[in-house]
Amino acid sequence: MEAALSTSGTAVAVAGALLIAAVATQGGFDRSAGAERKIVRQVSPLENPRGTRAGLDPLTSRAERAAAVRLIKKVRVRGMGSKAGYSRARFGENWADTARGVPYARNGCRTRDDLLARDGEALEYRRGSRCVVVAMRLRDPYTGRLIRWSKRDSGRVQVDHVVPLSYEWRMGASRWPRAKRVRIANDPLNLMPVYGPVNEAKGGAGPASWLPPVRRVRCAYVARFAQVAVKYGLPVTRADKAAMLAQCR
Repeated sequence: MEAALSTSGTAVAVAGALLIAAVATQGGFDRSAGAERKIVRQVSPLENPRGTRAGLDPLTSRAERAAAVRLIKKVRVRGMGSKAGYSRARFGENWADTARGVPYARNGCRTRDDLLARDGEALEYRRGSRCVVVAMRLRDPYTGRLIRWSKRDSGRVQVDHVVPLSYEWRMGASRWPRAKRVRIANDPLNLMPVYGPVNEAKGGAGPASWLPPVRRVRCAYVARFAQVAVKYGLPVTRADKAAMLAQCR
């Protein structure tokens, strides 16, 4: 009888531990020993207003696309300004953990590693580090590729600024306080790990000039672009707004 009770108690303890672990990882990522086994479920931007969940699931239903159109209509329009004076340094040190007021800020890990941990599967960390991702698998939302990545080929995965920093500069960020530029540069809502060559092809383009190669994700992409623009009060060009609306109608 004691053996039976012991076995039952062990089963309950194991079940309880699994439940606690499941609850602990909801809405974020887990850097515990089992984190490398996590399965990533990509979500739509409409379900992800803080940017703390992975990927860019397509918006396919009529209701979702109508919601995206309503969001895009909130974005202001203005002409494109000059790029004079722009540099990456105007938005803070590259991937520094110094932003305030955005998810993952000042958690001791560089922003890039936070994003790789958010979106990657089969994560491997540098020995002795809870932050530095050295290998993973990534399902790139822009191309649909399944990328097996390691630091030996670091440029194969790059973290895209959905609204490019140079675009932000030309649309008014040149006049922002530095702290606001640091926030938008490190806000997970504005960041997406993707296939490196595609990110390089995008450069500083807005939606009128560049959209993800995978057509079915384009409405989700411009909705994410609009989320960032609305959050930071950033206008877009008239051509970019028209292109954004066209993707969701």
